[in-house]
Amino acid sequence: MAGDAQAADSPSATPETKMGTELLHEELLNQQVEVMFGYGGGAIMPMFDQLYESPIKFVLSRHEQGAGHMADGYARATGKVGVCIATSGPGATNLTTALATAYMDSIPVVALTGQVATAVIGNDAFQEADVTGVTRPVTKHNMLVKDVRNLRRVVREAFHIAQTGRPGPVLIDLPKDIQVATKVPLDQVKMDLPGYRPRKKGHIRQVRLAAQAINAAERPVLYVGGGVVLSGASDELRELARKSNVPVTTTLLAMGTFDGVADERLYLGMLGMHGTAYANYSVQNCDLLVAIGARFDDRVTGVVDTFAPKAKIVHIDIDPSSISKNVKVDIPVVGDAKLILEELVPLIEHRDRTSWFDQIAEWKRKYPLRYDQSGDRIKPQAVIEEISRQTGGEAIITTGVGQHQMWTAQFCQFRHPRGHITSGGLGTMGFGLPAAIGAQVGRPDKTVIDIDGDGSFQMTITELATGVEQGLPIKVVILDNQFQGMVRQWQEMFFNRRYSKTRLHNPDFARVAEAYGARGMTISDKADVADAIRDLLASDILTVADFHVEPEENVYPMVAAGKALDQMDMGAMPEWEPTESMV
Repeated sequence: MAGDAQAADSPSATPETKMGTELLHEELLNQQVEVMFGYGGGAIMPMFDQLYESPIKFVLSRHEQGAGHMADGYARATGKVGVCIATSGPGATNLTTALATAYMDSIPVVALTGQVATAVIGNDAFQEADVTGVTRPVTKHNMLVKDVRNLRRVVREAFHIAQTGRPGPVLIDLPKDIQVATKVPLDQVKMDLPGYRPRKKGHIRQVRLAAQAINAAERPVLYVGGGVVLSGASDELRELARKSNVPVTTTLLAMGTFDGVADERLYLGMLGMHGTAYANYSVQNCDLLVAIGARFDDRVTGVVDTFAPKAKIVHIDIDPSSISKNVKVDIPVVGDAKLILEELVPLIEHRDRTSWFDQIAEWKRKYPLRYDQSGDRIKPQAVIEEISRQTGGEAIITTGVGQHQMWTAQFCQFRHPRGHITSGGLGTMGFGLPAAIGAQVGRPDKTVIDIDGDGSFQMTITELATGVEQGLPIKVVILDNQFQGMVRQWQEMFFNRRYSKTRLHNPDFARVAEAYGARGMTISDKADVADAIRDLLASDILTVADFHVEPEENVYPMVAAGKALDQMDMGAMPEWEPTESMV
């Protein structure tokens, strides 16, 4: 009898019963998961045991935040759902920053976290944390699994929610006893989401109103956000811009979705706080602004009451809660950008708009992006321009957050969607390296470059070990100015150059890279920049190139807090002079 009881408790005692981790793994395979990123621990060990012989590739990070950013970078580079896994308590809470990053930028990620056994939840058990409570503000949805029979349904729902509507991260919290519980699987696994019905197809009346507005406009601008990348609508965007003959400006997250090399006349570059002067002037003087997959972020609008003051506004977005949230719009069109543009383009008429393009050409001539190239020190902009020249806009480039991020947006060409990967909404320092790892895992056919700052890079520097272990030929470019650069710039401009706690005492990054098993390079002579980048791009192993750049270089143009979008500090740029169309 004892033997029978023992057999009954075994997960393999009968063919009808399966352990929770088996059901979870089966559903991950059903969802076509190919890669997972994560870090193990006590409460998630049953699932890690299931992964021991799994066909799913597993990338062991050195920190859970890194695993989350890797899943995020993988998702941005491939368009697939990124998957990360961590244990309970501190393992799960370490994912929070990565989840918040994905949430702000609408990136589809599914996070699996271990949890203490259901019997001790709420009793301050070892490594217990209220993970669903902690992550609720930074996830699109999260779930604590309490019945193993629901596990496959929950996983299916998580992947569905993460990648439909406005995408975002979803977390599944897995108590340890649920992972090892054995039950007869449910025959039918149907999603149960009665309140979740994202609208994809735009209302035809609103689409026609948008078309009429575009056809009638004299000075229109297309303002394009990351939603166009997420919906895969880049081809439709280009067709709309060319057919309508309307200039295009993009947000930070939309760079690459419109090829500004092939359509230079139509492209205005990035708008906003550190956008091009001609993009900002165009928005402030247009009579129609067509926002597509953008959310009117404060770094784009400047003072909201002064934003696009002469324009009627069309807003195309899949998230109805984004419509008129920050800026009141005149023609809302709710739905998927790709489907809406497919309906919109046939209704569009071509117009020359000669005077509008003449004005834009004058702004481009008068206010180009430029910087002072004199002096003995390497200018960070020159490093980025050389990277862009040698890669031809074909590489995938990730960044950390700070001055280097803005210079990359200004001086690097991006010719394809999903070629520019950066933390936009949350502005997460340390994002660049782990995101590059995720991108390189997902796109082994592409050159992946992390353009980073010395401060940002050090926040996740331990992930060098992950990149080396995985044999990834990532190229890391550090613009090393020995400062928290963007904070220092603000201290210079608004705090009388009182550089309080922003100076960095950095290690020898080349030697640190070599200690991890990577290759290290140090470049301090401006004459060596081009050759160093050529050498870097030819490397077939993870290589860190530390460029010692001008310490007090600033990012211009800049729209300071409290200013309108066209009230830019040009730095070394010419002084602003009103033109007839701007009066």
